[in-house]
Amino acid sequence: MTNLLSSKAIDPQDRLIVALDFPDAESARALVTELGDAVVFYKIGLELFMTGGYFDLLHWLVAQGKKVFVDLKFFDVPETVRSAVRALAGSGATFATIHGNQAIMEAAVKDKGDLKILAVTVLTSLDRGDLDDLGFACEVDKLVLSRARRALAAGVDGIVSSGLEAPMIRHELGDKLMVVTPGIRPVENKPVDDQKRTVDVAQAFRNGADYIVVGRPIRQAANPRQAAIGIQQTIGEVFSFPRG
Repeated sequence: MTNLLSSKAIDPQDRLIVALDFPDAESARALVTELGDAVVFYKIGLELFMTGGYFDLLHWLVAQGKKVFVDLKFFDVPETVRSAVRALAGSGATFATIHGNQAIMEAAVKDKGDLKILAVTVLTSLDRGDLDDLGFACEVDKLVLSRARRALAAGVDGIVSSGLEAPMIRHELGDKLMVVTPGIRPVENKPVDDQKRTVDVAQAFRNGADYIVVGRPIRQAANPRQAAIGIQQTIGEVFSFPRG
């Protein structure tokens, strides 16, 4: 079996990104404080953006020595997206998402500075039936690969992709794009929420992910810190035996 483990020089602890999907910034801060040194990287998305205090939280996270993934999935007139990315570039954020439209991707990379731009391929909440409803006459994996190729050509840094499609991306495009995989469940299971295309932690990395995004399995755990530590231990084990 081909080894698809990430070869990028990333600290194993940084490979876990915890999604702070809360209705208020205070709850997000409370979880970050509880998790302490178990987590370095956090994702802040649209729910928090609409509650106020989004950029205060971003700056607070950076001041705590954390890395921040701004997941707002910019989709607008290309020049507007370019301006938004330029404004975000000085915020201290590490990653930001945009939709995988060609003109948007090309505009987003022009003034990004050190900010890493990730193009969304197909949301992990969508499956074949959803694509039919949206008018895409192709399979999910074909659409993901097409958008990954376009992202590479546009010069973005990486993509957001389900762990199910990551192996195909690695086989087709090698290690040229960073792959961030959401929809992670700590163990293999049948999804019982809005995430339809999921994989577990170890499989996501064996499939070629560079980073994983985990939300509910940590936020809703009886002991969130122990849940995060358990995931970090799994990541450490996977990268301790890269040829296993």
